[in-house]
Amino acid sequence: MGAGSWGTVMAKLFCDAGGDAVLWGRRPEAVAAINERHENPDYLPGITLPETLRATADPAEALDGADVVAVAVPAQTLRANLAAWGPHLPPDALVVSLMKGVELGTSRLMSEVVREAADVPAERIAVFCGPNLAREIASGQPGAAVAACVDEAQARRLQAATMTPYFRVYTTTDVVGCELGGAVKNIVALCVGMSVGLGFGASTQALLMTRGLAEIARLGAALGADEHTFAGLAGMGDLIGTCSSPLSRNRTFGENLGRGMTLDEVIAVTKQTAEGVKSSEAVLELARKHNVEMPIAEAVAAVLYHGMPIKEAAISLISRSPKAERYGM
Repeated sequence: MGAGSWGTVMAKLFCDAGGDAVLWGRRPEAVAAINERHENPDYLPGITLPETLRATADPAEALDGADVVAVAVPAQTLRANLAAWGPHLPPDALVVSLMKGVELGTSRLMSEVVREAADVPAERIAVFCGPNLAREIASGQPGAAVAACVDEAQARRLQAATMTPYFRVYTTTDVVGCELGGAVKNIVALCVGMSVGLGFGASTQALLMTRGLAEIARLGAALGADEHTFAGLAGMGDLIGTCSSPLSRNRTFGENLGRGMTLDEVIAVTKQTAEGVKSSEAVLELARKHNVEMPIAEAVAAVLYHGMPIKEAAISLISRSPKAERYGM
């Protein structure tokens, strides 16, 4: 559900793993291109999609008889979309969140929004995450992801539906850890991008990634996540991929800010949703509820929404009063 870059790639994975997939898209012209030319020219130009992949602009048609429903819409639109789709969701389908964000106003994780908005039990909600840059996976480059569900059997079901010769899938029951890793790394990537735009090098990027991982782990611990999750694909792996690649929309968004563009100017030239932009304040709200300190997230939100100059934010991060933190963590 969602014909952006990652929704399209997920549909391709289902087909490449031997399944039948239907891709729902809002725009009839995109649907027509997928059905007639086997290409999504707006998001993955030049990538040939499987002939077995079918697209539709009718959500009821897309959901009819589905065993697995993967949702790939902007995080802040999820609740409204689910309200519209709810009557068409098959009662036994596994609902998979591909979103990496936190809902504004409620601080809910995406799995929690699915549970509330679509009345789906936790045992039928999964999360699919990892260091997955859509174009690289779409072109068949080796990659991997984590399928997370509190019901281990359902996680294995998703694993079987997405495993291909070029794409490996691991399983876990730590839904919270996987969701936090995916949501907060976008904010860290914005900060890394800002540093690149300012002209800073690899040392600064490594500093921000390492400290960013510490922030993710602290929040995860407060919410009951498994600390080992953050050392794997859903934590460190996703963070490195998103912070390091020019294909990353959050890093690119941050780079443009670092080069001196205003927030409105960057939004105007950004074709896809940079989830970290809207999730930054929601993540901070969640952290404050649990008394977790997240200085990188604080700095990013201050730049985006409170008028703090980027150079001032950088100085504030480096000159913070030292805490009793050991081994650079």
